[in-house]
Amino acid sequence: MTFTHIYKKLLKYYGHQHWWPAETPFGVMVGAILTQNTAWTNVEHAITRLESRLCLTPQAILDAPLPQLAECLKPSGYFNIKAQRLRNYCQWYIDAGEFFQLSRTDTGTLRKQLLSVNGIGPETADDILLYAFERPVFVIDAYTRRTFSRLELLVGDANYETLRQQFETGLQTDVAVFNEYHALIVRHAKDACKKRPDCRRCCLAHFCPSCEG
Repeated sequence: MTFTHIYKKLLKYYGHQHWWPAETPFGVMVGAILTQNTAWTNVEHAITRLESRLCLTPQAILDAPLPQLAECLKPSGYFNIKAQRLRNYCQWYIDAGEFFQLSRTDTGTLRKQLLSVNGIGPETADDILLYAFERPVFVIDAYTRRTFSRLELLVGDANYETLRQQFETGLQTDVAVFNEYHALIVRHAKDACKKRPDCRRCCLAHFCPSCEG
């Protein structure tokens, strides 16, 4: 089983997922920060509150008093921490020239810049790179670790960069494929490869050494 073979199996079984569910690149960035440790449905509620009470722009977020911003983010959980992280990001984003200027930066440099922002870790940075800037980087999340550890294609406790490089080396470099593949992994992990797996619903069960029957 190769990474490409699994991608084709998931795509045939689930179909195209049409991610990321945000209207603008900046909306994707906000969503990537807010989705840390919470479900996307909660993030959607938080973004709706931001749009209705403030405005979904970096300057409006910076201008809002921190308690007001945190109140808007309540549905996403850890709202005080996320409010400060979002402000950190918005300040960096404005200082860096916003989307137009950043979109002209090469991927490696842009990734380093994102990781320099307080509160932006590798997974969040790669979400932003892939879905907002359309760069060919693969996002490694808990769903990916769980599914591919069970398939014995990844070592679950390997560090983030090692796992990311395994995927990027094992696949054709293609933004659309990376985007779709990550979305399919999330779908599969929620539907079948859960913390307690439902192998009867798993389209990969025939190939999975961890299948429970």
